[in-house]
Amino acid sequence: MADDPTAPGTLWQAQPAVDRAIGWVAIGGGLLALAVALLVSVSVFGRWLFSRPIEGDFEFVKMATALGVFCYLPYTQVQRGNIMVDSLTTWMPARGRALLDALWDLVYAGVAVLIAHGLATGALEALKSRETTMQLQLLVWPAIAICALLAVLLVVSALISAARLVRSPA
Repeated sequence: MADDPTAPGTLWQAQPAVDRAIGWVAIGGGLLALAVALLVSVSVFGRWLFSRPIEGDFEFVKMATALGVFCYLPYTQVQRGNIMVDSLTTWMPARGRALLDALWDLVYAGVAVLIAHGLATGALEALKSRETTMQLQLLVWPAIAICALLAVLLVVSALISAARLVRSPA
C-alpha cells in the first residue's frame, strides 16, 4: 500500500515541484484563514468594547474567504480528499474504479477550466471598469485574478490526479 500512488496522502513522485507548490499554496490559504479569524475577532471585540469595529472588515473577509477556498481546492484534489460516492461502483474491479475516477477527474479539470476562464474574464472586466469595494474602495480585480490563477492550479492538480489513477497498477 505504501507504493500506491492513489493512496490518500501520497504524492506522485514525478511531479515534486508541482506537489510542493500545491502544498505551499494550501498552507498560504490556511494562514489566510487564520488572519481572517484574527481580523474578525479583533473587529468583534472592538465593536463590543469600544463601539468601533474594524472598518470594512466584511470586505476583507469576503475576498480572503474566496482566496482561501481556491488555495485549498488543488491540495484537496491531489490528496483525493474530495467527497466521493462509490456505493454504485463497489462491484467494479479496483482498476475499473480507478479509471472511472480518472474520468471524473478529467471532468473536474474541464469544469475548473471554465471557472478559471470566467474568473479571468471577470478580473479583466473589473480592471477595465476600475471596480472597487463599497466601503474601502479597494480594487477587486487583483483578488479575482489570483483566484483565476489558483483555478488554473486546480486544473493542473485534477490532471495530475487523473494521471496518477491511470498509471496506478490497481
